[in-house]
Amino acid sequence: MASVTYDHVYKRFGDVVAVNDLNVHIEDKEFLVFVGPSGCGKTTSLRLLAGLEEISDGNILIGDRIVNDVPPKDRDIAMVFQSYALYPHMSVYDNMAFGLKLRKTPKSEIDRRVKEAADILDIGHLLDRKPKQLSGGQRQRVAVGRAIVREPAVFLFDEPLSNLDAKLRVQTRSQLTRLHQRLATTFIYVTHDQVEAMTMASRIAVMKDGILQQIDTPQHLYDHPNNVFVAGFIGSPSMNFFDATLTENDGKLEVNTGGFRLDVPNEKAAEWRQFKGREVVFGIRPEDIHAKPFVPPGILESDLRARVDVTELMGNEIFLYLMTKDDKQFIARVDPRVQTHPGDEVDMAINMTNAHIFDPKTEVSLAA
Repeated sequence: MASVTYDHVYKRFGDVVAVNDLNVHIEDKEFLVFVGPSGCGKTTSLRLLAGLEEISDGNILIGDRIVNDVPPKDRDIAMVFQSYALYPHMSVYDNMAFGLKLRKTPKSEIDRRVKEAADILDIGHLLDRKPKQLSGGQRQRVAVGRAIVREPAVFLFDEPLSNLDAKLRVQTRSQLTRLHQRLATTFIYVTHDQVEAMTMASRIAVMKDGILQQIDTPQHLYDHPNNVFVAGFIGSPSMNFFDATLTENDGKLEVNTGGFRLDVPNEKAAEWRQFKGREVVFGIRPEDIHAKPFVPPGILESDLRARVDVTELMGNEIFLYLMTKDDKQFIARVDPRVQTHPGDEVDMAINMTNAHIFDPKTEVSLAA
Protein backbone atom coordinates (compact mmCIF):
# COMPACT_ATOMS: atom_id res chain seq x y z
CA MET A 1 0.00 0.00 0.00
CA ALA A 2 1.21 3.55 -0.63
CA SER A 3 0.58 7.24 -0.30
CA VAL A 4 0.75 9.53 -3.34
CA THR A 5 2.24 13.04 -3.45
CA TYR A 6 2.04 15.70 -6.15
CA ASP A 7 4.90 18.10 -5.33
CA HIS A 8 4.65 21.39 -7.31
CA VAL A 9 3.61 19.50 -10.44
CA TYR A 10 3.16 21.30 -13.77
CA LYS A 11 2.06 20.01 -17.16
CA ARG A 12 2.36 22.23 -20.21
CA PHE A 13 1.17 21.56 -23.74
CA GLY A 14 2.96 24.32 -25.62
CA ASP A 15 1.61 27.59 -24.21
CA VAL A 16 -1.27 25.86 -22.41
CA VAL A 17 -0.73 25.04 -18.73
CA ALA A 18 -2.98 22.01 -18.15
CA VAL A 19 -1.82 21.45 -14.56
CA ASN A 20 -0.54 24.45 -12.64
CA ASP A 21 1.56 23.96 -9.48
CA LEU A 22 -0.42 21.01 -8.12
CA ASN A 23 0.36 20.16 -4.49
CA VAL A 24 -1.62 17.26 -3.05
CA HIS A 25 -0.73 14.56 -0.54
CA ILE A 26 -2.98 11.49 -0.68
CA GLU A 27 -2.76 9.23 2.35
CA ASP A 28 -2.37 5.48 2.16
CA LYS A 29 -5.82 3.79 1.85
CA GLU A 30 -7.53 7.13 1.13
CA PHE A 31 -10.30 7.54 -1.47
CA LEU A 32 -9.52 10.87 -3.14
CA VAL A 33 -11.66 12.25 -5.97
CA PHE A 34 -10.50 14.90 -8.45
CA VAL A 35 -13.57 16.78 -9.63
CA GLY A 36 -14.16 19.71 -11.95
CA PRO A 37 -15.51 20.67 -15.37
CA SER A 38 -14.07 19.42 -18.66
CA GLY A 39 -10.62 20.82 -19.30
CA CYS A 40 -9.83 21.55 -15.66
CA GLY A 41 -6.76 19.26 -15.56
CA LYS A 42 -8.16 16.39 -13.47
CA THR A 43 -7.61 13.61 -16.05
CA THR A 44 -4.18 15.03 -16.96
CA SER A 45 -3.25 14.87 -13.26
CA LEU A 46 -4.24 11.19 -13.20
CA ARG A 47 -2.32 10.43 -16.43
CA LEU A 48 0.79 12.10 -14.99
CA LEU A 49 0.59 9.77 -12.00
CA ALA A 50 0.05 6.76 -14.28
CA GLY A 51 3.07 7.72 -16.41
CA LEU A 52 0.96 8.21 -19.54
CA GLU A 53 2.05 11.87 -19.73
CA GLU A 54 5.44 13.38 -18.94
CA ILE A 55 5.71 15.92 -16.12
CA SER A 56 6.88 19.40 -17.20
CA ASP A 57 8.03 20.41 -13.68
CA GLY A 58 7.83 19.07 -10.15
CA ASN A 59 7.77 15.56 -8.72
CA ILE A 60 5.25 12.77 -8.20
CA LEU A 61 5.94 10.29 -5.42
CA ILE A 62 4.34 6.92 -4.74
CA GLY A 63 5.26 6.21 -1.17
CA ASP A 64 8.77 7.65 -0.74
CA ARG A 65 9.82 6.96 -4.35
CA ILE A 66 9.91 9.67 -7.02
CA VAL A 67 8.36 8.07 -10.11
CA ASN A 68 8.86 10.83 -12.71
CA ASP A 69 11.08 8.61 -14.86
CA VAL A 70 9.68 5.22 -13.83
CA PRO A 71 7.87 3.37 -16.67
CA PRO A 72 4.10 2.95 -16.15
CA LYS A 73 4.41 -0.84 -15.77
CA ASP A 74 6.82 -0.41 -12.84
CA ARG A 75 4.79 2.15 -10.86
CA ASP A 76 2.63 -0.46 -9.06
CA ILE A 77 -0.61 1.17 -10.17
CA ALA A 78 -3.66 -0.11 -12.03
CA MET A 79 -5.98 2.11 -14.07
CA VAL A 80 -9.64 1.76 -15.02
CA PHE A 81 -10.69 3.92 -17.97
CA GLN A 82 -13.98 5.37 -19.13
CA SER A 83 -13.96 2.91 -22.04
CA TYR A 84 -13.89 -0.68 -20.87
CA ALA A 85 -11.10 -1.60 -23.34
CA LEU A 86 -11.84 -5.32 -23.16
CA TYR A 87 -10.53 -7.77 -25.75
CA PRO A 88 -13.68 -8.86 -27.62
CA HIS A 89 -12.30 -12.27 -28.66
CA MET A 90 -11.32 -13.24 -25.09
CA SER A 91 -13.51 -14.59 -22.30
CA VAL A 92 -14.00 -12.60 -19.10
CA TYR A 93 -11.52 -14.91 -17.38
CA ASP A 94 -8.86 -14.34 -20.05
CA ASN A 95 -9.44 -10.57 -20.08
CA MET A 96 -8.83 -10.44 -16.34
CA ALA A 97 -5.86 -12.80 -16.50
CA PHE A 98 -4.13 -11.27 -19.54
CA GLY A 99 -1.90 -8.80 -17.68
CA LEU A 100 -0.77 -11.46 -15.23
CA LYS A 101 0.09 -13.84 -18.10
CA LEU A 102 2.30 -11.16 -19.66
CA ARG A 103 4.13 -10.92 -16.33
CA LYS A 104 4.59 -14.72 -16.37
CA THR A 105 2.67 -15.10 -13.10
CA PRO A 106 2.27 -18.79 -12.17
CA LYS A 107 -0.96 -20.31 -13.48
CA SER A 108 -2.20 -21.29 -10.02
CA GLU A 109 -1.68 -17.73 -8.77
CA ILE A 110 -3.52 -16.31 -11.80
CA ASP A 111 -6.44 -18.64 -11.13
CA ARG A 112 -6.58 -17.64 -7.47
CA ARG A 113 -6.49 -13.92 -8.16
CA VAL A 114 -9.06 -14.01 -10.99
CA LYS A 115 -11.56 -16.07 -9.01
CA GLU A 116 -11.06 -13.95 -5.90
CA ALA A 117 -11.63 -10.73 -7.87
CA ALA A 118 -14.66 -12.25 -9.60
CA ASP A 119 -16.09 -13.18 -6.19
CA ILE A 120 -15.55 -9.63 -4.88
CA LEU A 121 -17.33 -8.15 -7.93
CA ASP A 122 -20.03 -10.84 -8.17
CA ILE A 123 -19.08 -11.83 -11.72
CA GLY A 124 -17.95 -15.41 -11.03
CA HIS A 125 -20.82 -16.75 -13.17
CA LEU A 126 -19.65 -14.65 -16.15
CA LEU A 127 -16.06 -15.90 -16.44
CA ASP A 128 -16.74 -17.99 -19.57
CA ARG A 129 -18.63 -15.27 -21.45
CA LYS A 130 -17.32 -12.90 -24.09
CA PRO A 131 -17.66 -9.10 -23.61
CA LYS A 132 -20.43 -8.85 -26.24
CA GLN A 133 -22.60 -11.07 -24.03
CA LEU A 134 -22.35 -8.66 -21.09
CA SER A 135 -24.27 -5.54 -20.09
CA GLY A 136 -22.48 -2.21 -19.66
CA GLY A 137 -22.37 -2.61 -15.90
CA GLN A 138 -20.95 -6.12 -16.16
CA ARG A 139 -18.26 -4.96 -18.61
CA GLN A 140 -17.27 -2.20 -16.23
CA ARG A 141 -16.94 -4.71 -13.39
CA VAL A 142 -14.72 -6.87 -15.59
CA ALA A 143 -12.52 -3.82 -16.26
CA VAL A 144 -12.31 -3.19 -12.50
CA GLY A 145 -11.57 -6.89 -11.94
CA ARG A 146 -8.70 -6.72 -14.42
CA ALA A 147 -7.21 -3.98 -12.23
CA ILE A 148 -7.85 -5.82 -8.95
CA VAL A 149 -5.98 -8.98 -9.98
CA ARG A 150 -2.78 -6.98 -10.30
CA GLU A 151 -2.97 -6.20 -6.55
CA PRO A 152 -1.48 -2.71 -7.08
CA ALA A 153 -0.55 -0.16 -4.43
CA VAL A 154 -2.77 2.48 -6.05
CA PHE A 155 -5.97 2.22 -8.12
CA LEU A 156 -6.69 4.98 -10.65
CA PHE A 157 -10.22 5.50 -12.04
CA ASP A 158 -10.80 7.86 -14.97
CA GLU A 159 -14.58 8.56 -15.13
CA PRO A 160 -15.40 4.83 -15.08
CA LEU A 161 -19.16 5.31 -14.72
CA SER A 162 -19.74 7.80 -17.54
CA ASN A 163 -21.01 5.18 -20.00
CA LEU A 164 -23.58 3.70 -17.61
CA ASP A 165 -27.23 4.69 -17.29
CA ALA A 166 -28.39 6.65 -14.24
CA LYS A 167 -29.66 3.69 -12.20
CA LEU A 168 -26.58 1.59 -12.91
CA ARG A 169 -24.29 4.49 -12.00
CA VAL A 170 -25.86 4.68 -8.54
CA GLN A 171 -25.54 0.90 -8.09
CA THR A 172 -21.92 0.76 -9.31
CA ARG A 173 -21.02 3.78 -7.16
CA SER A 174 -21.94 1.88 -4.00
CA GLN A 175 -20.07 -1.20 -5.27
CA LEU A 176 -16.89 0.83 -5.72
CA THR A 177 -17.25 2.27 -2.21
CA ARG A 178 -17.61 -1.24 -0.76
CA LEU A 179 -14.67 -2.38 -2.90
CA HIS A 180 -12.47 0.34 -1.43
CA GLN A 181 -13.45 -0.69 2.09
CA ARG A 182 -12.74 -4.35 1.32
CA LEU A 183 -9.39 -3.89 -0.45
CA ALA A 184 -8.18 -1.18 1.96
CA THR A 185 -5.88 0.40 -0.62
CA THR A 186 -5.46 3.86 -2.16
CA PHE A 187 -8.13 4.92 -4.67
CA ILE A 188 -7.75 8.03 -6.85
CA TYR A 189 -10.83 8.78 -8.90
CA VAL A 190 -11.59 11.39 -11.57
CA THR A 191 -15.10 12.62 -12.39
CA HIS A 192 -16.97 15.71 -13.55
CA ASP A 193 -20.01 14.57 -11.52
CA GLN A 194 -20.02 16.25 -8.12
CA VAL A 195 -22.65 13.79 -6.83
CA GLU A 196 -20.20 10.91 -7.45
CA ALA A 197 -17.51 12.89 -5.66
CA MET A 198 -19.69 13.73 -2.65
CA THR A 199 -20.96 10.19 -2.15
CA MET A 200 -17.70 8.26 -2.64
CA ALA A 201 -14.75 10.36 -1.53
CA SER A 202 -13.01 10.60 1.79
CA ARG A 203 -11.61 13.87 0.39
CA ILE A 204 -12.37 15.87 -2.76
CA ALA A 205 -9.92 17.97 -4.78
CA VAL A 206 -11.81 20.61 -6.79
CA MET A 207 -9.97 21.84 -9.89
CA LYS A 208 -10.53 24.66 -12.37
CA ASP A 209 -8.30 25.73 -15.28
CA GLY A 210 -5.49 23.45 -14.08
CA ILE A 211 -5.44 24.99 -10.59
CA LEU A 212 -6.46 23.24 -7.39
CA GLN A 213 -9.22 25.38 -5.87
CA GLN A 214 -9.82 23.52 -2.61
CA ILE A 215 -9.23 20.08 -1.12
CA ASP A 216 -11.20 18.84 1.88
CA THR A 217 -13.82 16.39 3.09
CA PRO A 218 -17.13 16.45 1.18
CA GLN A 219 -19.05 17.98 4.09
CA HIS A 220 -16.48 20.70 4.73
CA LEU A 221 -16.42 21.65 1.04
CA TYR A 222 -20.21 21.91 1.13
CA ASP A 223 -20.32 23.94 4.36
CA HIS A 224 -17.22 26.11 3.89
CA PRO A 225 -16.38 26.69 0.20
CA ASN A 226 -13.29 28.82 -0.37
CA ASN A 227 -14.66 30.67 -3.38
CA VAL A 228 -17.61 31.17 -5.72
CA PHE A 229 -16.50 28.37 -8.05
CA VAL A 230 -16.36 25.72 -5.32
CA ALA A 231 -19.62 26.98 -3.81
CA GLY A 232 -21.37 26.72 -7.17
CA PHE A 233 -19.83 23.41 -8.19
CA ILE A 234 -20.46 21.45 -4.98
CA GLY A 235 -24.15 20.86 -4.30
CA SER A 236 -27.07 20.11 -6.62
CA PRO A 237 -28.90 22.27 -7.58
CA SER A 238 -26.02 24.70 -7.26
CA MET A 239 -25.87 27.65 -4.89
CA ASN A 240 -27.82 30.84 -5.76
CA PHE A 241 -25.71 34.01 -6.09
CA PHE A 242 -26.82 37.65 -5.90
CA ASP A 243 -24.85 40.89 -6.27
CA ALA A 244 -25.50 42.76 -3.03
CA THR A 245 -24.31 45.38 -0.57
CA LEU A 246 -24.05 44.98 3.20
CA THR A 247 -25.93 47.92 4.70
CA GLU A 248 -27.10 48.90 8.19
CA ASN A 249 -30.67 49.90 9.08
CA ASP A 250 -31.58 50.90 12.66
CA GLY A 251 -28.50 49.11 13.95
CA LYS A 252 -29.36 45.92 12.05
CA LEU A 253 -27.05 44.59 9.34
CA GLU A 254 -28.82 43.81 6.05
CA VAL A 255 -28.06 42.17 2.73
CA ASN A 256 -29.39 44.56 0.09
CA THR A 257 -29.59 43.22 -3.47
CA GLY A 258 -31.68 46.08 -4.82
CA GLY A 259 -34.58 43.69 -5.37
CA PHE A 260 -34.89 42.55 -1.76
CA ARG A 261 -33.39 43.03 1.69
CA LEU A 262 -32.55 40.31 4.19
CA ASP A 263 -31.83 40.79 7.89
CA VAL A 264 -28.54 39.30 9.02
CA PRO A 265 -28.94 37.50 12.40
CA ASN A 266 -26.75 38.69 15.27
CA GLU A 267 -24.34 35.73 15.20
CA LYS A 268 -23.71 36.26 11.47
CA ALA A 269 -23.64 40.06 11.87
CA ALA A 270 -20.75 39.77 14.33
CA GLU A 271 -18.76 38.00 11.61
CA TRP A 272 -19.90 40.12 8.65
CA ARG A 273 -20.07 43.64 10.15
CA GLN A 274 -16.44 44.31 9.23
CA PHE A 275 -17.60 44.29 5.59
CA LYS A 276 -20.41 46.84 6.13
CA GLY A 277 -20.79 49.16 3.15
CA ARG A 278 -18.97 46.79 0.79
CA GLU A 279 -20.32 45.20 -2.34
CA VAL A 280 -20.43 41.42 -1.98
CA VAL A 281 -21.70 38.32 -3.74
CA PHE A 282 -24.39 36.83 -1.50
CA GLY A 283 -24.75 33.04 -1.74
CA ILE A 284 -27.52 30.78 -0.45
CA ARG A 285 -28.17 27.13 -1.27
CA PRO A 286 -31.61 26.03 -2.60
CA GLU A 287 -32.09 23.76 0.42
CA ASP A 288 -31.74 26.77 2.72
CA ILE A 289 -34.75 28.51 1.13
CA HIS A 290 -38.03 27.31 2.65
CA ALA A 291 -41.64 27.91 1.75
CA LYS A 292 -43.86 29.07 4.58
CA PRO A 293 -45.45 27.43 6.56
CA PHE A 294 -43.01 24.53 6.10
CA VAL A 295 -40.00 26.16 7.75
CA PRO A 296 -37.93 23.73 9.88
CA PRO A 297 -37.69 24.66 13.56
CA GLY A 298 -34.60 26.30 14.99
CA ILE A 299 -33.35 28.22 11.96
CA LEU A 300 -32.54 31.94 11.93
CA GLU A 301 -34.71 33.09 9.05
CA SER A 302 -35.20 36.22 7.03
CA ASP A 303 -38.27 36.61 4.81
CA LEU A 304 -38.47 37.16 1.07
CA ARG A 305 -41.47 37.44 -1.26
CA ALA A 306 -41.04 36.07 -4.78
CA ARG A 307 -42.98 34.99 -7.85
CA VAL A 308 -43.07 31.36 -8.99
CA ASP A 309 -41.70 30.94 -12.51
CA VAL A 310 -41.39 27.14 -12.90
CA THR A 311 -42.08 24.17 -10.63
CA GLU A 312 -40.34 20.79 -10.85
CA LEU A 313 -42.06 18.04 -8.88
CA MET A 314 -39.50 15.46 -7.72
CA GLY A 315 -41.78 13.34 -5.51
CA ASN A 316 -39.91 13.77 -2.22
CA GLU A 317 -39.31 17.47 -2.84
CA ILE A 318 -40.14 20.33 -5.20
CA PHE A 319 -37.73 22.60 -7.03
CA LEU A 320 -39.19 26.09 -7.29
CA TYR A 321 -37.68 28.48 -9.84
CA LEU A 322 -38.50 31.88 -8.38
CA MET A 323 -38.21 35.48 -9.58
CA THR A 324 -37.38 38.48 -7.42
CA LYS A 325 -38.98 41.90 -7.92
CA ASP A 326 -36.10 42.90 -10.17
CA ASP A 327 -36.46 39.69 -12.24
CA LYS A 328 -33.49 37.74 -10.94
CA GLN A 329 -34.10 33.99 -10.92
CA PHE A 330 -33.15 31.68 -8.07
CA ILE A 331 -33.97 28.11 -7.04
CA ALA A 332 -35.54 26.82 -3.83
CA ARG A 333 -35.71 23.17 -2.77
CA VAL A 334 -38.94 22.92 -0.77
CA ASP A 335 -41.26 20.55 1.06
CA PRO A 336 -43.40 18.39 -1.31
CA ARG A 337 -46.56 19.54 0.50
CA VAL A 338 -46.16 23.05 -0.90
CA GLN A 339 -49.10 23.87 -3.20
CA THR A 340 -48.15 26.51 -5.72
CA HIS A 341 -48.28 27.22 -9.46
CA PRO A 342 -46.40 29.41 -11.95
CA GLY A 343 -47.35 33.05 -11.49
CA ASP A 344 -48.16 32.72 -7.76
CA GLU A 345 -46.63 35.10 -5.24
CA VAL A 346 -45.07 33.13 -2.37
CA ASP A 347 -43.45 33.96 0.97
CA MET A 348 -40.08 32.30 1.43
CA ALA A 349 -37.86 32.01 4.51
CA ILE A 350 -34.08 32.21 4.01
CA ASN A 351 -31.94 30.30 6.50
CA MET A 352 -29.33 32.99 7.09
CA THR A 353 -27.26 30.73 9.35
CA ASN A 354 -25.99 28.96 6.22
CA ALA A 355 -25.59 32.06 4.03
CA HIS A 356 -22.26 32.99 2.42
CA ILE A 357 -20.61 36.18 1.18
CA PHE A 358 -17.80 36.45 -1.38
CA ASP A 359 -15.60 39.23 -2.72
CA PRO A 360 -17.04 40.24 -6.12
CA LYS A 361 -13.59 40.81 -7.66
CA THR A 362 -11.54 37.89 -6.35
CA GLU A 363 -14.61 35.63 -5.77
CA VAL A 364 -12.93 34.43 -2.55
CA SER A 365 -15.08 33.78 0.52
CA LEU A 366 -15.11 36.71 2.93
CA ALA A 367 -16.08 34.47 5.86
CA ALA A 368 -13.71 31.53 5.29
